[in-house]
Amino acid sequence: MMPHRKKSSKLAHFFLLPFSLCLVGGVAVSEVVLAKTAEERKAEEDRILKSCRDNLNAQKFQEGLLACQGALEDFKKTDNLRGQGIAITNIGFAYASLNQYQKAIDNLQQALKIVREVKDRRIEAISLGNLGRAYVSLNKYDKAIEVFLQTLVILREIKDRLGEGRVLISIGLAYDALGKYDKAIEYQLQSLAIAREIKDRLGEGASLGNLGLAYRKLGKYDKEFEFQLQSLEIAREIKDRRGEGQSLGNLGLAYTNLGKYEKAIEYQLQSLAIAREIKDRLGEGNALGNLGLAYTNLGKYEKAIEYQLQSLAIAREIKNRLGEGNALGNLGNAYYSLGKYDKAIENLQQVLAIAREIKDRLGEGNTLGNLGGAYQELGKYDKAIEFNLQSLEIKREIKDRLGEGRALGNLGQAYRNLGKYDKAIEYYLQSLAISQEVKNRQGEGEALGNLGLVHSSIGKYDRAINFHLQSLAIAREIKYRRGEISELNNLAIAYDNLNRDQEVMISLQQALTIAREIGDRNVEGYALANLGIVLSRAKRPELAILFYKQSINVREAIRKDIKKLDKDLQQSYLATVESTYRALADILLQQNRIIEALQVLDLLKVQELEDYLKNIKGSDRSAQGVRLLAPELAISDKLLTINPDNSQDINNQLANQIQQLPKTEINKVPDYLNQIPQGTVLLYPFILGDRLEIILFAPNNLPIRRTTKISKDQLETLINDFRSGLLDAGSEDFKEPSIQLYNLLIKPIEAELVQFKAKTILYAPDGQLRYIPIAALYDGKQWLVEKYQISNLIAYTLFDFSSQPKNAPNILAGAFGGKAGDRKFGQTALPATVREVQAIANSFQNSVTLIEEQFSRQAIESKFKNHNILHLATHAEFNTGAPDNSFIIFGNGDKIRLNEITDWQIPNIDLIILSACQTGVGKLGSGVEILGFGYQVQKAGAKQAIASLWSVNDDGTQALMAAFYRELQKGDVTAIEALHRAQVTLIKSDKFNHPNYWSAFFAISNGL
Repeated sequence: MMPHRKKSSKLAHFFLLPFSLCLVGGVAVSEVVLAKTAEERKAEEDRILKSCRDNLNAQKFQEGLLACQGALEDFKKTDNLRGQGIAITNIGFAYASLNQYQKAIDNLQQALKIVREVKDRRIEAISLGNLGRAYVSLNKYDKAIEVFLQTLVILREIKDRLGEGRVLISIGLAYDALGKYDKAIEYQLQSLAIAREIKDRLGEGASLGNLGLAYRKLGKYDKEFEFQLQSLEIAREIKDRRGEGQSLGNLGLAYTNLGKYEKAIEYQLQSLAIAREIKDRLGEGNALGNLGLAYTNLGKYEKAIEYQLQSLAIAREIKNRLGEGNALGNLGNAYYSLGKYDKAIENLQQVLAIAREIKDRLGEGNTLGNLGGAYQELGKYDKAIEFNLQSLEIKREIKDRLGEGRALGNLGQAYRNLGKYDKAIEYYLQSLAISQEVKNRQGEGEALGNLGLVHSSIGKYDRAINFHLQSLAIAREIKYRRGEISELNNLAIAYDNLNRDQEVMISLQQALTIAREIGDRNVEGYALANLGIVLSRAKRPELAILFYKQSINVREAIRKDIKKLDKDLQQSYLATVESTYRALADILLQQNRIIEALQVLDLLKVQELEDYLKNIKGSDRSAQGVRLLAPELAISDKLLTINPDNSQDINNQLANQIQQLPKTEINKVPDYLNQIPQGTVLLYPFILGDRLEIILFAPNNLPIRRTTKISKDQLETLINDFRSGLLDAGSEDFKEPSIQLYNLLIKPIEAELVQFKAKTILYAPDGQLRYIPIAALYDGKQWLVEKYQISNLIAYTLFDFSSQPKNAPNILAGAFGGKAGDRKFGQTALPATVREVQAIANSFQNSVTLIEEQFSRQAIESKFKNHNILHLATHAEFNTGAPDNSFIIFGNGDKIRLNEITDWQIPNIDLIILSACQTGVGKLGSGVEILGFGYQVQKAGAKQAIASLWSVNDDGTQALMAAFYRELQKGDVTAIEALHRAQVTLIKSDKFNHPNYWSAFFAISNGL
């Protein structure tokens, strides 16, 4: 059983507290004053204030500040206290607009003393209103409310209904920020009533928009859309283009929260167009950031990063530090989704610095929580707890109850991951209490779901089911369809642990129904797969195959659009994505449906890359998925009608119909597989718990399947013994495991290899088989490499079977170097690498060599386009874990990590050679890092690569490379053929015939 769902604290959408109006909102502070006192104001006062007012209205805050300061000096000369009060009020507003909030507060408090002295209640109200706004900007919401309430008293006293309505909006927003949504709604409704009474359509639109935001936080999405659409309608009616753009942006955010990302993009693009039309750079930056968020959620990370970088550029241009932090945070979000947690953390640290610089406590608290989320994904739970505790402290300080609840929930998750379930429950209960207090129904549902998960973790499944049912009821009440799906799947897991298969199937069918209703193909794929598990367990193999196939076909269609298969969501299901492919291949092989199994195994290679590297794009071939047989196709649109009561009868009917098909129809070979050249075969081993399956395919033949009984543990022990023997050039311990592995992998298909006249084996190893070279398998007389040319295959769906032109070698070579016995950049020196590349230079006239310090990443990258072979005689490591753990090091200490290789654009490179690399430096994993290296090289544009599975001593490497290049010099020789001949040359030598020297090197290619 797979782990239960984690409710993780993915990086929050930092972007954009949505549009709102505060008292004397916008920039027309002095304009309000002057308009209200036009008949009383002296002409001289008007002249003095004009430049101050005009600059502020034009959002030229720095110029406005200087003009207002000049006006203040003029008023002081004439002892005009009222004018001084107005000028200082505007100075305070200018400082607030420049994010210098403490200076704003100091000036506004000074202005208050003056205007109270001259008993000008209207200007006092304006000064108080702006003081409240400054406190809001510093997240001092209680202080802001206190000031706004004073403002409200004055406005009611002077019967300023417009001002009263606006300050009610500000009070509502402050309560919203404190998580007191009922209070927020109460004040927004009062504001709305006044706006309608005095026909203030602008204020009415603002109140409606803010009501929508409050209802969103309460999880009442229908109400949110109702109010936001009314707000948009008013903005269009009064031709308020800025308000229209902001309303469109809010609707876009609402659609993002509902998971309707295409709709979100549609609205954000409209918002962006308006911002550009009215030259609102702040609004433009906001819209770009929100577009980036939508594309992040769609899994289109390159597009997301493109938009966030544009948003970042605007924020820096207009010196909007808050916006700069938002953009950097959203970039971190995109990197987080790509699994680049170190890059995400780097961005978040910058955001944290900005938040602290501008004293944005809310942003600081959010960022600390997001850093906790990133460290959680890295498995650094203690670090995650440290950051979430800091976040919690700030949330409590600024009385952000909603944020406090989230921080508590994140702490619960961290403790759950550490197996400290009592502590996790304690935090989840606190999170639940806050959600119930602020009437945040969505948060309440999530807290209940998390309590269900933690009770499942301690085996209390009945209690878990109770919590999940409560969470499900809330999701249905607030029409939160994603929450509904999540809880249905959590229920399925709990029922599964109690062996209540009927309820498991019912829950999964309901999840599948919703996924199709809302168009969530990702969830649809998981639901189909898990129904396959249930049907397989219930001995309904034909139906299980159909559900598994449909699941894989959904996933492959998604991958065509580079849509990330969400790994957090994955954990709320019975199986991982990879296990779906393995389970289907297994059941197909048991039914002797070999070509279908081969297709699934090939797609599995691509899925493993997706899980490891993220953002793996499929091809036209992979997008076709697995072919449905005619009887399967006939019932594929009736899957939702299959239930525990009718599944046996439907399975029997399907089985009978499939048995009547010709074997050639069941094992129909795709046309492109028959394009494999004669003499070339595909070899796909497949490791299962109790056996090893071997599939061999040659063009224009039906595939061959052979089964050997050996447990996975026994096989992995054999692999480790073989590898250990190969690593010791002075030992013969490799021979026995070499023969045993030959008997497992090759002997069962020996006759067919001869029958197919095989010369080249395209080998697609599974799991730990990737850590050993089949070239060194021994039949008692010969090594396998003496009989066949061998190339590792990433996946045939990604392979180019067309013949490639053989270009004359034009080599760019770099040597790590160093003195024998020394260490250099933490690595052993490789003095023979200098001789290695000099030998290349002596043999090939067009070659360019870079030695030691000259051999830098920049130097190599600057010369790519002039060469077709890249020879890197240097250390490289392919380690288990994240792609960041694997790297190539250069002679000056530079590194390129595995996930950065695709940054290289090298379509001219036919071959990359790494002559001193090693794999599995720590414990052996699944070998996906080796697969990943091949894919990254291919994606960067190179056709083939040669690397080594362990670091061969300098002399042995030099000997193999010399033999390899001698063969290549002969012309009309492929890299695979040259490597094969070089390995045979060393086998026949006296000094380097031990497989340690020659078998470490393997080719991995995109074509022949």
